[in-house]
Amino acid sequence: MVMFWIALLAISILIYLLLDGFDLGVGMLFGLAGSEAKREAMLRTVAPVWDGNETWLVVTGVIMWGAFPLVYSMLLPAFYIPVLVMLLGLILRGVAFEFRSKAARTRWIWDVSFTAGSFAASFMQGAMVGALVEGLQFSNGEYVGGTFGWLTSFSVLCGTGLCFGYALLGACWLVRKCHGPVRYDTRRQIPLLAITVLVFLVIVFAHALTEHLPILRRWMERPYLFLFPLVGTGAAAVLATSILRHDDYWPFYMVALIFTAAFATLALSFWPYMIPFVVRIDEAAAPHSSLAFLFCGAGLFIFPLMLLYVAVGYRVFRGKSASAADHY
Repeated sequence: MVMFWIALLAISILIYLLLDGFDLGVGMLFGLAGSEAKREAMLRTVAPVWDGNETWLVVTGVIMWGAFPLVYSMLLPAFYIPVLVMLLGLILRGVAFEFRSKAARTRWIWDVSFTAGSFAASFMQGAMVGALVEGLQFSNGEYVGGTFGWLTSFSVLCGTGLCFGYALLGACWLVRKCHGPVRYDTRRQIPLLAITVLVFLVIVFAHALTEHLPILRRWMERPYLFLFPLVGTGAAAVLATSILRHDDYWPFYMVALIFTAAFATLALSFWPYMIPFVVRIDEAAAPHSSLAFLFCGAGLFIFPLMLLYVAVGYRVFRGKSASAADHY
């Protein structure tokens, strides 16, 4: 049961990163669109799927709360502010998405809100990951790092880097889904975004070496972890080739593969800890009876149905986005 739920948690986080990642990326690039026609075209690419994408964040939270309550109770006090800002950003995005289509004179306010909400959610997600990697202060199972213990130069770097990473994923999604000016504009943005992401990866790694972060020891203890950066490097090479060949299909999948490789590297670097290097997975898990009860409902029915829903939704709305009078 413990292995089942840790695997389900990892899958849910990865699905969220990929699906809501391009969604948030489109939201950030939305602010660079120079005309209402471009903004409408960008919104049409995410309109059928954006709210379903965010559902995976709820799944992640529920699994953490139900299957690993110790980790939930320890991390939430440390991340009250970034979680609150992230959720407010996601709410602001949803409100702006619906309100802007009905507004006339105030549409610019909702356009700014949509972009700002995307930036806020993306940055806070990256900052929380950075703080977790760098290490939080706990004593006797309680967080003692203070209100802003999560906010460091390393977490700011990670938050900014994730914003650019999501923007790169969103640009590749727009190339895959759009025709005309939006496709041409975002195609030109992809090389710059890719180089920026690479620069941030180098800076983050150099910072980790300088600060002697404990997680780097795992790379020496587990040489197989170097396989994933190699996979990411190969995906980056295919991404560059596909952009040079003006291919619309492969860039999105190659960036998704880079995200997957980075996530796998981080997850296996944490193993067998859920809070590195404070709480192990077996220590964090709920009693077997609780895990089995959750399995009978969420594990057997809800999670498979959600996967089916996502597969059918993306199948129905596959291909280039068509012009329409309304988002839906």
